[in-house]
Amino acid sequence: MLKFDRYLLSEFIQAMLATTLVLLMVAFGAVFADVLRDIAEGRFPADMLLPQLGLLFLNWLPVMLPLALMLGLMLAVGRLYRDSEMPVLASVGIGPRRLLRPLLAAVLPIIVVVAVCSLWLAPWAERVSREMVNAATRNLLVAGLEPGRFTPIGNGGVVFVSRMTTDGTRFERVFIYRQKDDRLDVTTANAGHLEVDDEGHRILVLDDGFEVEGPREGAGRDYRLMRYRRNEAQMPASQGRYDSNDPRMLPTTRLIPDSRLEAKAELHSRIAPPFLALAFALLAVPLARSSPREGRLGRIAIGFLIYLVATMLSLASVNWIAREKIPAALGQWWLVLPLLALGAWLYFSDGRVRRPRLRGARR
Repeated sequence: MLKFDRYLLSEFIQAMLATTLVLLMVAFGAVFADVLRDIAEGRFPADMLLPQLGLLFLNWLPVMLPLALMLGLMLAVGRLYRDSEMPVLASVGIGPRRLLRPLLAAVLPIIVVVAVCSLWLAPWAERVSREMVNAATRNLLVAGLEPGRFTPIGNGGVVFVSRMTTDGTRFERVFIYRQKDDRLDVTTANAGHLEVDDEGHRILVLDDGFEVEGPREGAGRDYRLMRYRRNEAQMPASQGRYDSNDPRMLPTTRLIPDSRLEAKAELHSRIAPPFLALAFALLAVPLARSSPREGRLGRIAIGFLIYLVATMLSLASVNWIAREKIPAALGQWWLVLPLLALGAWLYFSDGRVRRPRLRGARR
């Protein structure tokens, strides 16, 4: 590789790495807040914080990396224009086509990473995350129960557990108070465990206990005492159970022969990100073209707007395909191919739109 190519390659890589680092820090705050909210709502225990953060980051990479690539290239090329390096290069016959080699050397590895994350790692991370959450819903600690503490439940009731195993799956000596309208219900049990039904509802299964039901207020003898071998009490609902047939959870190889519209939409949503990243890279160079005294923020805002519109259309097309608003065979090619053509045309024309010559004009 020539020294000129190495110089441009280092400029592109440094700018993209800096942009990626900043975007990762911004995304970390959003992901961290989402995970903390799920922990506070009892969807999974606190010791799953780091695994869930890592898995969510893998889901975000196909969205963040194309933006980091585009903004990084715009900052690098914009600096070359601001320091008058690009005009000097143009004066000696070096135009945007000569920049294609170092540009592709910097961009293609990132596009490969985007493709790997979009086609394999992100679905795998989503599937593993749901499996971990599904397994955690069987834990009493996730349900909010702690030994020696009264835990509120729906309808003004409370649950008290005397002892619990270290893994949070079984308990001993439980007391449950519930009320409905003008009736109250007091349940005790010697032992029990937590189960999750097909709809994701967590149910306390009680063994060997008593249940007393009677009026909430006033004197009377309308009380009923029942002894049971097995009883059930529903806890607050958790997240839905992991559906192994959900297209979002299926590997890409299983989506290809799947005839469901949801599967076709999910397949196209995984194919589009690497092509969009290439289109953004081609658009970055002509969009960053400016005079030495011209500000860069306006052009960066235009680039970010193009990225935002393209990403929103890509996400919306998933619902359009699933609802048969656009043909499944068309997928997202209606967005990807025109954007690639626009990026290539602007790149090789250096972002300049030539005015048509009028007939009869003087030469």
